[in-house]
Amino acid sequence: MGRKPTGRPTSFDIAYAAGVSQPTVSRALRGDRSVSAQTREKIRQIAQDLNYTVDKNASSLRSQRSNTIALLFFEDPTPDESMINPFFLAMLGSITRACADRGLDLLISFQRMEDDWHVKYQDSHRADGLILLGYGDYTLYTPKLQKLVDQGTHYARWGSVSHDASGATVGTDNVDAGRKVAAHFLKTGRRDVVFLGEAGDTSPEFAGRYEGLRSALEEAGLAAPPCFAAITTEEAGYAAARTLLASGRACDAIFAASDLIAIGAMRALAEAGKRVPADIAVVGFDDIPAASLTTPPLTTVMQDIKGAGEALVDALLAQIEGREIPPHKLPGKLVTRGSTAPV
Repeated sequence: MGRKPTGRPTSFDIAYAAGVSQPTVSRALRGDRSVSAQTREKIRQIAQDLNYTVDKNASSLRSQRSNTIALLFFEDPTPDESMINPFFLAMLGSITRACADRGLDLLISFQRMEDDWHVKYQDSHRADGLILLGYGDYTLYTPKLQKLVDQGTHYARWGSVSHDASGATVGTDNVDAGRKVAAHFLKTGRRDVVFLGEAGDTSPEFAGRYEGLRSALEEAGLAAPPCFAAITTEEAGYAAARTLLASGRACDAIFAASDLIAIGAMRALAEAGKRVPADIAVVGFDDIPAASLTTPPLTTVMQDIKGAGEALVDALLAQIEGREIPPHKLPGKLVTRGSTAPV
């Protein structure tokens, strides 16, 4: 079990007091989920009672690790010129907490997709691995992911979870979420649904949301919903809704692939004299803070931000430590508000 406590507390002293091995103490203090929650908490309490602190420098020398991970945001067009999708900003807090709980330092960097971000951190050894948020056009993103794989860089990304995804991928079950939206429309009497968002290879998350919506509506005996292309911005949602209105295509419900698209679409509908939800119900996706502040408040699919941060950090740690983990899908939760109230 180890040695009896000495003058200065060490991880061996904690192991002795807890009745576990020293490697178990090390894993527990890193927040490794291979150690049970009960044992992790017991070890943390003993460490606190002994005033034990981890010597990060010594630990790094032993493991040849920096105990630092890098979080890379990729630019997204936004109305406030921050160029960061508000959903990913909300996820930052959960990733930061997950790193702190596991004794990791976090570097945060803003990147343009055309930059050489895929080699920068590997060459400098500033971080043990990367967490990637955002990607824009997925067809342009994929080759850089492959370069990360080829050079042996550890990374975890938020996105569409598929069996052929490279690296460790964490994301919402978009197909299931799309089916939940369809079920909600049907329950509230909506049967003529339109989708706003890209639904092809460039946006696999949006494509999954559309697929779930389409399959559920077709199972109910309805036609596949038409798709009006839009990227994740208010202006794109506004333009897509104007195109829908100009086409003369009748509909009584809109599923927007993101809250920003939905907010832009609602502005276009209001300008055209269409009432939400009396004339057209609207559902978004993400549950960003602005979703509850629209008029009427926006029904949307809430993604599990806390679970996402923890899953991304744990997936990256599993890669770094040579452990296999499967792709991780998180459920989306439909948050019902005034934009889909029954007529």
